[in-house]
Amino acid sequence: MKCTLVGSRYFGAAVLDALLKDGTEIVRVVAPAADDRIALAAQKAGIGVHVLSNPKIVPGDAIADGTDLIVAAHTHARVSNEALARSRLGGIGYHPSLLPRHRGIAAVEWTIMENDPIAGGSVYHLADGWDAGGVAMQDWCFVAKGETARDLWERALAPMGLDLLKRVVRHAREHGSLPSHGQDERFATKAPMVRRTVTLTEGHRAPTASLAVTVVGPDRPGIVKLLAERAKGFGANWAASRMANLAGQFAGIVHLDVPVENADALANALSALESTGLRVVIARSDAVAAPAGRRAIKLELAGPDRPGIVRDLSTSLAERGVSIEDLHTEVVDGPGAAERVFKVRALLFVPNALSNEELQRGLDALASEMRMDLALGERNGPGAARA
Repeated sequence: MKCTLVGSRYFGAAVLDALLKDGTEIVRVVAPAADDRIALAAQKAGIGVHVLSNPKIVPGDAIADGTDLIVAAHTHARVSNEALARSRLGGIGYHPSLLPRHRGIAAVEWTIMENDPIAGGSVYHLADGWDAGGVAMQDWCFVAKGETARDLWERALAPMGLDLLKRVVRHAREHGSLPSHGQDERFATKAPMVRRTVTLTEGHRAPTASLAVTVVGPDRPGIVKLLAERAKGFGANWAASRMANLAGQFAGIVHLDVPVENADALANALSALESTGLRVVIARSDAVAAPAGRRAIKLELAGPDRPGIVRDLSTSLAERGVSIEDLHTEVVDGPGAAERVFKVRALLFVPNALSNEELQRGLDALASEMRMDLALGERNGPGAARA
């Protein structure tokens, strides 16, 4: 039983490991990039890797000669009919829903948004149509109260996918065929990528100051707690932070937004931490109002990390005469198969001549192109802190 595995990232690498341990022969791995996690895992295992020249499609020549079954594990590339024809049993993939419910790229997210009491996973036959091939095997689980999409994926749906794929591949190996039953189209629903519609909401906010607090000192338990307690005590918002242990030293930088009237007191309270052996440096910037002829707009973006996001965003805004007054970025673990998510928070000064509708249309198009969630909110108060 020879399999070609098409996949990416955490789940693809996990499937590779699980199938190898189950005695399946993986003759080739097809990956979107040479440095993708699954490609590196395949190279370590001595398995040949085909890197896609077009990340949207798997061509016929990507499939190894003599392949009995194609297994797809977290791939956004469509396995072409030519590729399927090169495999004796065709191909299967794992979808984290009880197909035909939640067909699409955001099945786990829609499971949560629809308040489904149960969730599940399906191993299905790769075919024309969006997750529409015959189902080979399914399993289900309860959705815990208050569970997020990421929680559900990591707790139940990812392990379920590994188990289902192993069971179906084992069946193919032992019987030389795959089970299959058709999907009932009456119960089909779509789960497209979740995008927040750009909305503009008016609201007033008290003047704030920004404190950029750098803390360095011998690492020990409770340092972050000390910072958080002082921030909370003076009504500050913990806007962003970076913490690390470097050679036994705690090093951190925290961005706090605090009411102007509490800024000096909070700064003094933080500086007093130096008596505990920490070195504290504080940079303060006060709220500023939008220049004449402009208004302040809050912008939030979140989506798959890739090079050029800030460049593309700043170019799009500059073309519309919008200036970036305050910018914060961070990269965090994403939902699903442990993707890296790039987040942007910014304060924009928008010309009054540029209507909300025009700004909304332009940024909607950018967010769609960049596969990002986007939210806008208008701030008509005295302004926001300058970074």
